[in-house]
Amino acid sequence: MSRAYLGLGTNMGDRLDYLMKACKMLEESEYITSIKKSNLYETKAWGYTDQADFLNMCVEIETSLPPYELLDLCQDIENKLDRVRVIRWGPRTIDVDVLFYDDVISLDEKLLIPHPRIKDRAFVLVPLMDLNEDLSIDGKSIKFYLDNLTDEERAEVKEFK
Repeated sequence: MSRAYLGLGTNMGDRLDYLMKACKMLEESEYITSIKKSNLYETKAWGYTDQADFLNMCVEIETSLPPYELLDLCQDIENKLDRVRVIRWGPRTIDVDVLFYDDVISLDEKLLIPHPRIKDRAFVLVPLMDLNEDLSIDGKSIKFYLDNLTDEERAEVKEFK
């Protein structure tokens, strides 16, 4: 079994429902044997900012799927939950990104592991810290990257209750 970390986000419709449906679909997959969920966080949009706030979370899974097949599963979940790609970093019903997969490093444009923008995104780093503070990129902990973001960037990630 391999261990992977996925980032989930949504800012359209019933955001909580989309996250819960995506998690349920992961849990029901015959290729995933366990799932641990971070807390939920509400965050301002990143990149394209003229859109509603996001709900974000991360999950840690154990899977028998190799990396590209896990990516296919994530994209299948997005499609089943009506994800439409119109604007880069734009509004979405659900986004399911492969952030880490064991110690794999992939520089293929179809699947970049670790996800290339983790280091810059508090909305990913904060929920990852809930799951595993020992994760690292380029020999530096995710806490290092979180600590190097601005106070404003970190403050935009608020626990959702």
